[in-house]
Amino acid sequence: MSFSNLLMKSSLNPGVRGAQAGVLVAATRQGHTIRGKAPGVARSLEQRVREETATDPEVVARVNIGFPQLKESRSAQLKKRLEHLKAQRSSKQLEQLARSNKLIIDLEQVQRTYVKTTGQHDLRLLADHYGIFEHLFGSAYFVPRVPLSISYQLEGDSLAPVYNGNVIKPAEAAKAPQISFEGQVDPITGQPAGGDTFWTLVASNPDAHFTNGQAECLHWFIANIPNGKVSDGQVLAEYLPPFPPRGLGYQRMVFVLYKQQARLDLGAYQLAAEDYSNLEKRTFSTLDFYRQHQEQLTPAGLAFYQTDWDDSLTQFYHDVLKRKEPVYEYDFPKPYLADQKFFPLKQPFNLYMDKHRDQKQLNKEYLERKLAKTHPFDGPQQPLRFPNAHPIRDVPSWLKTEIRKQRLGTGRVQDY
Repeated sequence: MSFSNLLMKSSLNPGVRGAQAGVLVAATRQGHTIRGKAPGVARSLEQRVREETATDPEVVARVNIGFPQLKESRSAQLKKRLEHLKAQRSSKQLEQLARSNKLIIDLEQVQRTYVKTTGQHDLRLLADHYGIFEHLFGSAYFVPRVPLSISYQLEGDSLAPVYNGNVIKPAEAAKAPQISFEGQVDPITGQPAGGDTFWTLVASNPDAHFTNGQAECLHWFIANIPNGKVSDGQVLAEYLPPFPPRGLGYQRMVFVLYKQQARLDLGAYQLAAEDYSNLEKRTFSTLDFYRQHQEQLTPAGLAFYQTDWDDSLTQFYHDVLKRKEPVYEYDFPKPYLADQKFFPLKQPFNLYMDKHRDQKQLNKEYLERKLAKTHPFDGPQQPLRFPNAHPIRDVPSWLKTEIRKQRLGTGRVQDY
């Protein structure tokens, strides 16, 4: 077979290689050269990673450790929805208000309906997004059946509520929050409970432990809360405000509410008053705690927020934690600077020379240039209204570029 015939045959079939004649022929497809395997044969990067990290589905399967929810049949839900729509459409008062643009929607009622319908499922998805279940319960998860209302008291009557992952500063979370939930309602049926109920509230931070990255820092522990009255619960660990170090970004503060089968003896988690600021004593593991008491406890509520460093933590580290405030900074490597050349090609000579000068001296020149154009009483010179409209003549091209940058305030000039 001649080379021209082999090339023609390869162009008709992109997958054919010229192995018979010992010649590698580049196949074409729609005018483009195909490199490597054909699109139908080659595997994507995702497919390769999935094959290399193949795991047993039964081993990595997630387990729901929360309460189930008894739902009405689809027909019953549809019947209620149709009855509600029929009642709304037959209301002449609502029609008149809507036509006159005077209809006011009760947003609190909308929020209550959202929480009872899909709000808790959305909260579970958000917790998965922020890695709450993965870092607290491993491969387990749960759908919060009991909504938690948590808010921090600020100055005056203002509150900082805890939403689904919102940001609350340490200064706002300095005092224990106000927590309320429906403690006399059955999480499964949604009906009032027959007798007394007991609950446990745990607030921990999976990102705050300094010595053990796999452990959590316990910020609050209240057990045996009767009928949802948090103030009457047994406080095992007093509230400790969050203390995210400077330079580490955001940390997660997680509140988990457990429903008890009966009153429990959790005295082993009692934190003495003298150990209030002892962070090692506050080492906690939600997964180990649940494994030990999974027969008597069931997670029922969840809330979390994010927090990062602010100025109030400097005094908190010295006065409360009795330690020096840690500051984390990224040590940027110095930029690579090649040896200076006598004739640098294709580089502006002024910028090239500035690279090999002392940075302090360079900053001093820019500051002196700025102060020379600033009047002590009238302030700096007024910028040109149309900077590009004024011609620049009889100067080299490099200086013309520098003058144009100074007029427009771009380049290195904007830093001074």
